[in-house]
Parts: sequence; C-alpha cells; structure tokens
Amino acid sequence: MTASEAAATPTRSATVVIPWRPQPSRLDAFDRVLAWYAENLPDIDVRTIDSDDPVFNLARCRNLAFDLADGDVLIINDADTLPERDALLRAIDGAATTRAVHLPYDEYRWFGAQGSAQYAAGVAAADCAFELVHGACSGVYVATAETWRAHGGQDERFRGWGFEDAAWYIAHSTMLDTPPIRIPGRVYALHHVAAERSGTQYEANAALMQRYRDASGDREALGQLLADSVSARNALVAPGS
Repeated sequence: MTASEAAATPTRSATVVIPWRPQPSRLDAFDRVLAWYAENLPDIDVRTIDSDDPVFNLARCRNLAFDLADGDVLIINDADTLPERDALLRAIDGAATTRAVHLPYDEYRWFGAQGSAQYAAGVAAADCAFELVHGACSGVYVATAETWRAHGGQDERFRGWGFEDAAWYIAHSTMLDTPPIRIPGRVYALHHVAAERSGTQYEANAALMQRYRDASGDREALGQLLADSVSARNALVAPGS
C-alpha cells in the first residue's frame, strides 16, 4: 500500500449512517454530503435510515442506526452537514477505544443561503460565508453502539425540530461522567428551509428539555428521565403525547 492509499483509508472499520427522509429543500445538501464521502472516503459504506414515524424523528433514526450496528464504529451524519476528513478520521480512531461519543469538530459553521451558494459554485468550504454556532453538538456523531447505549442514546420524545441534541449532551455528560469528546476541526451545515419552531410539539420539546437541564449532573434524576424515554420508546407512544 502506498502512502497516499494509506492516507485515504480509515485505520478503524466504520460505517456512515445518514438519517434521511426526502424533502425538496434538502435534496441538494443531501447530494453534497454523499459527494463529500465519495470524494474523501470512497471505500467507506454510506447508508441512510428512517423510521415509520409520521413526522420525521431524528432522535429515533439515530437510535435505530445503533440498534442495527454490527460492531463497527458508526458515523451518524446529518443530511446537511459536511465534516473535515482529518478530524473525522481522528474521531473514528478515538471512538473505537474510548467510552465516549466523539464530535469531529470544535467549530460549527452554518453556511446559510450565501455560504451554500458559494460552496455550490466551487468555493472551498473553509472560505465560504458562515455564521458560527456556539455550543453546537449535533451534525456528526462518531461512536460505537456500546457507548451510545451506555448513556441511553437520544430521547425519542423529541419530535419535529429541536432539543434532542442538547438533551443528549446533558445525558452523556451526566451518565458517563464526561462530555462528548471534541476533535479540533470544523463541520459545515448547508442551507435548507428551516423546520417549524412553534406549536404544541415544539412546546412539548422545550418542556422536556427543561427537565434535562434540571437533572443535569444528577445521575439518579437523569437515569429516571432515560428510563421514561425507553418506556416511551417501547410503548410506541403516539406523537404529541
């Protein structure tokens, strides 16, 4: 194997899973994520996953991906987010040997319409216009199924837009006694029509998020929240309940 071939190959076995339900405004971003992997990690297996929920349930898709994992490290990559190759490879190696989810970035750049148009026109991602999103903890997760299950995964009661990633961060930090590990690097979120951020379900999500904030650092209280989450998952609670 040549040095260039070795550099193109992850040192650990990994699979990419993209939670995905087609929507017109998201098709371009999805295609660009697929193109990024085809160019940067052509030998890695890339799959999509969806659930049978009437409303797209991102938390459930992520959990399902780990339920179906066969032992490899999984990269859960949102359908609108581009990682950086070197940071992602370091995250794969770290996730294989550390009981923590790895985030392959410490800088989350949201392109918006302007930056996404620049990227589509051939401007390098690092040079596109962006808005820095402080405290972001979604976009790309790298972990084993064992680590994901050890802190309860994500709460599927978060439906529609909002909060499942922030609640997950609290659960990970509390139940594993460490926050997710950030690898120096960037991710780039591409533009699409924003999801609805109002209404009954959004308010329910916000209320559930407050329960996670209140339980932060309290393993007993957080454990009860996670137990409630699993019970709801197993009972297939209807949306809006």
